[in-house]
Amino acid sequence: MRTYAPIGQTPILHETLSRDHRSLIGAITSTGQLHVRGQDRAFTSADVVDFLKQLQRQIGTKLLVVWDGAPIHYGEVKTFLAQGAASDIHIERLPGYAPDLNPIEGIWQYLKQVELKNMCCHDRDELRSELSKAVARLRHKPHVIDGCIRQVGCYS
Repeated sequence: MRTYAPIGQTPILHETLSRDHRSLIGAITSTGQLHVRGQDRAFTSADVVDFLKQLQRQIGTKLLVVWDGAPIHYGEVKTFLAQGAASDIHIERLPGYAPDLNPIEGIWQYLKQVELKNMCCHDRDELRSELSKAVARLRHKPHVIDGCIRQVGCYS
């Protein structure tokens, strides 16, 4: 392996530890389109409703949403569906804890272990920028997105 460190001196990446984070929510269409939204705080059920509305606008058709049983998928989401959105959005729940059945989990793993591997961001702005670039690169790799769908037994 080649590095730019002087011979015999292992390069060390210094990381400033903080509780800052970036939360992501995502969706994959049956045609392999990747939709991702990020924010600098944890997602709430209101944020999930906003994401579902955004998907409806962007995709423009009825939605089949397959997701896990996370608490953010209830509350305002249930109200949103009861107020008429259920005619255009059908929800299917995965079993209790089944990340191996959720294609978006493969996307998160790919972003972390390939696109962002060994990346140390100095602040949230840099993290936001690097995540955005990583997602853009991934969108140009339909074989990876398709692989995440096929890995869980879904076929597009």
